[in-house]
Amino acid sequence: MQKLNTTLVIILSILGILCCCVYGLGTVAAIIAIVMANKELKKYNENPEAYSNYSAMKNAKTFAIVSLIISLIGLAFIVWTLINPCAFFDWYIGMFEGNPNVPAESMEQIYEAAERAGCR
Repeated sequence: MQKLNTTLVIILSILGILCCCVYGLGTVAAIIAIVMANKELKKYNENPEAYSNYSAMKNAKTFAIVSLIISLIGLAFIVWTLINPCAFFDWYIGMFEGNPNVPAESMEQIYEAAERAGCR
């Protein structure tokens, strides 16, 4: 019996999660993983007797879908940040301002970046 190529689908799915905040790279990897999983599952459906790891491929496809969702959330956050940088700075400053674990120097850099962006 042959095995479906689950390894590549899983690797692309992991890459999709790791690159979820890299300007859409994770989304591309996750989409490729889903397309490959669909092709492999189609091969299985055409000749189920020839392949032995159908369950693993279904799991890999599910992982690829989860990877795509996480990557799309990361991409949406990046787009939101690019469209509305002042809202991002307000959110960021609100989260960390007054936190004793965040050094004052770090907050100063954020304040300066917000001023350069015309937000303060």
